[in-house]
Amino acid sequence: MRVTQSMLSNNFLKHLSNNYDKMGKIQEQMNTQKKITRPSDDPVVAMKGVAYRTNLTEVQQFKRNFTEAHNWLDNTDAALDQAKKALERIRQLTVQASNGTLEENQRASIAEEVKQLKSQIADIANTQVGDKYIFNGTDTLNPPTSVDANGNIVVKTPSNNNPVKLELANGVYIQVNSVNSDTNGIFNQELFDSMDKLITNLEADDQDALKQDLNNLDTHINNLVNERATVGARSNRIELMEDRIDQQEISVTKMMSKNEDADMEKVITDLITQEAVQRASLGVGARIIQPTLLDFLR
Repeated sequence: MRVTQSMLSNNFLKHLSNNYDKMGKIQEQMNTQKKITRPSDDPVVAMKGVAYRTNLTEVQQFKRNFTEAHNWLDNTDAALDQAKKALERIRQLTVQASNGTLEENQRASIAEEVKQLKSQIADIANTQVGDKYIFNGTDTLNPPTSVDANGNIVVKTPSNNNPVKLELANGVYIQVNSVNSDTNGIFNQELFDSMDKLITNLEADDQDALKQDLNNLDTHINNLVNERATVGARSNRIELMEDRIDQQEISVTKMMSKNEDADMEKVITDLITQEAVQRASLGVGARIIQPTLLDFLR
């Protein structure tokens, strides 16, 4: 086959264009610091990148859930601590009133303080995180306690008394609130009814009944202590899970970087090599293309 000047010129231009295309891709890698800029550059790297990014997005969502979980549990623990202090103050006043040496106006003062502390406990039961009530199961938009027409505190039965749970790992849901309105709850109706009885017994100076009131207070205080211990155990577990998620985030980010990020030392070396190839290609092309009339006229 006869090789013509036209064939040499076309081959030269084709190879020159390919060299420029390679240099363009290397330049893109330098600018973006990524191995690929489009899936067609390397489908395997692109597919792995999608998987890693999906995993990273999932981990980052879990981290946001951890922030929400800490918020709920910290507020729950603080509320339980305040309620415990209020009940301990009521118990202290009850012990003081049960010695039988107080005058009538002193017992009335104690009864009045107990009323105020009862209202304070009701306010604690209505603690909110943002706009959500944390002691009312999943019925978080409605307060668990209210005051009726007679001034009595009423614990409502929530429409859904299931615990609030957050997903903190794949398929792992942790309870972040304390359900209170069932019979074993911490802010149940029995608690407020027992305080109403205590107030009545204080006003009547019923010493025998006050002793039973002390036993009831001890039961409710123990319930609060036990619930705080449960909340603390959940907090400890969440902290351990959070450490694991942090490690997963670091690991996924590292794998994604290895998969996608360009090795800049290699990219610079490739660029230098390609530039040398390009210069050599131009030099060869200048030699094999026949001179034109203008070249002879020089």
